[in-house]
Amino acid sequence: MALTIGDTAPDFEVDTTEGRINFHEWIGDSWAVLFSHPRDFTPVCSTELGYMASIKPDFDKRNTKIIGLSVDPPGNHERWVEDIKIISGATLNFPLISDTEFTVAKAYGMLPADVAGDPTERTPAQNATLRNVFVIGPDKKIKLMMTYPMTTGRNFDEVLRVIDSLQLTAEHQVATPAQWQPGENVIIAGSVSNEQAKEKYPDGWEEPTPYTRIVPAPAGR
Repeated sequence: MALTIGDTAPDFEVDTTEGRINFHEWIGDSWAVLFSHPRDFTPVCSTELGYMASIKPDFDKRNTKIIGLSVDPPGNHERWVEDIKIISGATLNFPLISDTEFTVAKAYGMLPADVAGDPTERTPAQNATLRNVFVIGPDKKIKLMMTYPMTTGRNFDEVLRVIDSLQLTAEHQVATPAQWQPGENVIIAGSVSNEQAKEKYPDGWEEPTPYTRIVPAPAGR
């Protein structure tokens, strides 16, 4: 069965540019973003890794760890990190997984189970499905899944926006409408009864339809 939102993110132990980690232990009580790349030395991915390094403080503010993945061995990662710095001006400041046995790629459904052999003999095109973003909560459940084509750089500002929305939901039982940005009005979640909502929002709410209850964003959000 393919992974989906709400599933437990598969755990794994693997080598990274920051040493060997156990994924669930590494996440700890934080949120996490796992994003994958078809191969090292690919141009679009290089820009993505550099951009993520530049906005890592924004993830830190949200108690969110970030980790990249490619099937290349550690030696390639070391050289790629230097290229990323040349291309983007940013120094990698988060771990990059060496998934040389395709363990993570298979566990997350990014490559077929029968893939085997030397990862450096596979072309980026053969690994085109390794263009995923997974947002994982402190409960180790998958909260978001996105897959991009190789030719389109990922929008990690959108990932930050989604994390803001997810964290609001986790803390305040609200949902966010289309095009929502932090600070804008939110929707009381359907799981909250009107009686419960009155306790949370004694000033009431806008109700354009019986199933849409709009309130200002919680303080600080």
